[in-house]
Amino acid sequence: MEVLQIPGPSTRAPLVFLHEGLGSVAMWQGRSGDWPAQVCQAAGRAGWVYSRRGYGKSPAIPDVRGSGRLGANYMHREAWEVLPSLVKEWGIEKPVLIGHSDGGTIALLHAAQFPVASCVVMAPHLMVEDITLSAIEAAKKAYEEGDLRQKLSRYHADVDCAFWQWNDVWLSQAFRSFDIREECKAITAPVLALQGADDAYGSLRHLDELHTAGTVERHVLPDCGHSPHKDQAKNSLELVVGFLEGLA
Repeated sequence: MEVLQIPGPSTRAPLVFLHEGLGSVAMWQGRSGDWPAQVCQAAGRAGWVYSRRGYGKSPAIPDVRGSGRLGANYMHREAWEVLPSLVKEWGIEKPVLIGHSDGGTIALLHAAQFPVASCVVMAPHLMVEDITLSAIEAAKKAYEEGDLRQKLSRYHADVDCAFWQWNDVWLSQAFRSFDIREECKAITAPVLALQGADDAYGSLRHLDELHTAGTVERHVLPDCGHSPHKDQAKNSLELVVGFLEGLA
């Protein structure tokens, strides 16, 4: 598995970054540079960034469109089986999870079952919406007929594995009933939720309907699409660091 460790003080809970459905370690980079490293430095915390299986430089999934196709519960499995083993391996007791898109969903699912210091979620998916499926259909067309495959190939050793494991499961009939709003009610750790006002992959219902047993701080970012850490990198950084300082 591709893992990047960002050094920092051991006196505060470290940050674990969880990437989007087409993300990887390298995909966290934006116009303003290495966003995870900037967050860790500003917050005075160590960090861990990793690429899930089939993404970045992590091992590919054999026959990803056949016998290796992901199930509709793939984010539950990542949150409840893979991530706990990684956190244990890294010697972390209660991490701060910072997740984008699918990574935000995985962060919420993990926090509902395992101890965390807090969660930061950017454009998480709580349920499936028509707007999301339309955007994912458009991504499929861009991958097959446009230059999306070429663009993504810079970030993934096996770009076809990375794209199809995400695209196939989201457009499958079995995934239409995906909904984690009930699971989120078990979260007791503080949550910071960010979403762009112009997010093409989901409406603001995902922020409005995120209810937990703890506190949820919500922010809608103007002039921002699906990736707050890229579209509004400075604002997102300030909101995350301010949230973490408030907890400390």
